[in-house]
This record gives sequence, structure tokens and C-alpha cells, in this order.
Amino acid sequence: MNSVRVKICGLTRVEDVQIACALGADAIGLVFYPPSPRAVTIEQAQQALLNVPPFVTVTALFVDPSVEAVQAVLQALPSVSLLQFHGDESPEFCRSFGRAYIKAIPMRDDVDLQQEANRFSDALGLLVDTYKPNVPGGSGESFDWHRVPHNLTKPIILAGGLTADNVNAAIAQVKPFAVDVSGGVEATKGIKDAQKMAQFIQQTK
Repeated sequence: MNSVRVKICGLTRVEDVQIACALGADAIGLVFYPPSPRAVTIEQAQQALLNVPPFVTVTALFVDPSVEAVQAVLQALPSVSLLQFHGDESPEFCRSFGRAYIKAIPMRDDVDLQQEANRFSDALGLLVDTYKPNVPGGSGESFDWHRVPHNLTKPIILAGGLTADNVNAAIAQVKPFAVDVSGGVEATKGIKDAQKMAQFIQQTK
């Protein structure tokens, strides 16, 4: 059985990035959405991404950004290899940057994940997250994992309220390609807790 990948998102400090990588995170995420308490500037991101080792996927997260905002991040941060879109971006917008991307899908009551997989046919995967009005991710709340079908044509990245205490149950139910955690490994918003990150990665792997 393949190991489930781990993405630690909402990193803001170089020390947290380095600890996450040392602990075995497969991917790290930086938030370029100014209203978020975990948002970073390009300058902060440049510092945070110093000495990221090979084979760790550096992900830049956006929420309904302008073309210019995405291009500025890509030009300033050559280590970014994956884009993550958390708003109402169209498939055409997501693919317009010529970079690999994943699309976050909030689990509204009426969501059809297979239809979304068809819409975003060139996405590397769908990130399924808790739906909370006016909160594009990072809510710290989970959703009913039984709602994720097992026969989707896209890899699933599971997010939303995950912690070291519930990630095993989540993986058993959803069987995702990867899990994405932010608030569940924090001391305070944007500041990660090394012990929580270690426990989460250990439980996942």
C-alpha cells in the first residue's frame, strides 16, 4: 500500500518550514491571500523557503487572485512548483499559468465531486475541504468523510479539521492520495508546533 502524502500548509516562518521538511513532509504550502491570518508576503516567502531540500513540493495558495499576483509569486519564487486555488477560479484561469495545480473544492451539500473532476480535468488533484461561508479553507472544522466517493478519476487531497488524533480514521474512510493540515499542527495561527507536526506525520505515515 502506498504511503499517504502529507502537506503542511499555512507556513510563515523559516524555522517551521525547516522542521516540517526534516520531519518528512512531502509538500509545504504558503498562503498568498492577504485576509488570511497565515498569509505571507513575497519577501516573507523568500526567507521561509531558504534551504528547502529537494523533492519537497513547494505550493503557493491563492484565493481568486489576479493574474498579476500569481505571476509575481512565480517570478520571485522559482522553487514554487505547484499552484493551489481555493476560490471560484475557472479551469481556464487555473491552467493559464502553465504550472501544475490543484483545485480546492468546498464540500457544499450539493457538490458533485466527479463533475468537478471533469471540469478541472488537467488538475493534478482535487483538495476537498470543509465548506464554511466566507471562509476559504483553514476553518479547523472537518466534514462528513463518507461523502467522498472512492471511484473518482482524480487523486483526492483531504483537508479540513485534521489532527494527529483523527487523521488515521480519515485516511481509513477516504483513502486519499494525500492529507493537508494547517490549524491542526499549530501553536497559534501561522505558527506551527513542532511536536504536533511530528505526531501528525507519524500518524499519517
